[in-house]
Amino acid sequence: MIVILKKDATEEQVKHIVDKAEILGLKAHISRGVERTVIGFIGPEDVLRMTPLEVFPGVEQVMPVLAPYKLVSREFKKENTVIKINDDVTIGGKKLVVMAGPCSVEGLDEFRSIAKKVKAAGANILRGGAFKPRTSPYDFQGMGEDGLKIMRDVAGELRIATITEVMDTRQVELVAKYVDIFQLGARNMQNFSLLKEIGATRKPVMIKRGLSATIKEWLMSAEYVMASGNFNVIFCERGIRTYETAYRNTLDINAVPVVQKLSHLPIIVDPSHGTGVWNLVPSGAKAAVAAGANGLMIEVHENPEEALSDGAQSLLPTKFDVLMKELRVVAQAVGKEL
Repeated sequence: MIVILKKDATEEQVKHIVDKAEILGLKAHISRGVERTVIGFIGPEDVLRMTPLEVFPGVEQVMPVLAPYKLVSREFKKENTVIKINDDVTIGGKKLVVMAGPCSVEGLDEFRSIAKKVKAAGANILRGGAFKPRTSPYDFQGMGEDGLKIMRDVAGELRIATITEVMDTRQVELVAKYVDIFQLGARNMQNFSLLKEIGATRKPVMIKRGLSATIKEWLMSAEYVMASGNFNVIFCERGIRTYETAYRNTLDINAVPVVQKLSHLPIIVDPSHGTGVWNLVPSGAKAAVAAGANGLMIEVHENPEEALSDGAQSLLPTKFDVLMKELRVVAQAVGKEL
């Protein structure tokens, strides 16, 4: 259920509505848009039906939210959500973001070298994994907290925002100390305990689409985070598993306009995981920008042959630099900036 307030509704009236609803066991979420303020209520359907919200002072209209993902939906918020990461970076506006770096943090010197090159090419968020979910238990699992410290030190030196994956509820507090954005990986998209834990932090989180997840399931994962109080949610399309074997995953470009129609939250595309093949990454990246994505996540490594994870899909820094130049042309063509 959403309550649309009158343009002249006072803060007192808003508080009165929220307080009354909470007495009835309803959870209120306030969204302040350019044209209107909306309060979304989550709670038992019978209580929602029997509560005369339309008679409260300051209320203009009461509407049911038909989609199962209430807070995520366009019904709840018409305007696009823009998430502020720091003074220089926002996600969801006219300017595209590019998250770039190695799949894994492998050492201080290596990470600093790659970070300098991706920033010089135009990346504004530095990526790197400290905890790595791997199919085989014998593969490199990441440097853990040492990797997080390297990310923080390099990011501080270069003045760039950071994103890294969190895999477990026990890691949330630790990771939050070091980076600007949580990444929730594809394998954890429906880890509901982790979604709730991240929801309690208010730190921006990027939710990657599960390997075989439907868009509805993906949106419902974001609903878990938002229902826990964190509205700083970003989607990431990273390819889904199909019958095709010519490449690692099938990059679902359709997901970009579909998610933007259904939700107000920004969406990023990861063509590195989306294809799994380095020479397909540029095409996937350009297609994502042309489709209207709010940004990209791209893996870059100076020596992909020796990378401890995902070397086959990593671009050399020189190729990343060329791609960034090409992407600026595509972005301009669709009314974006890079």
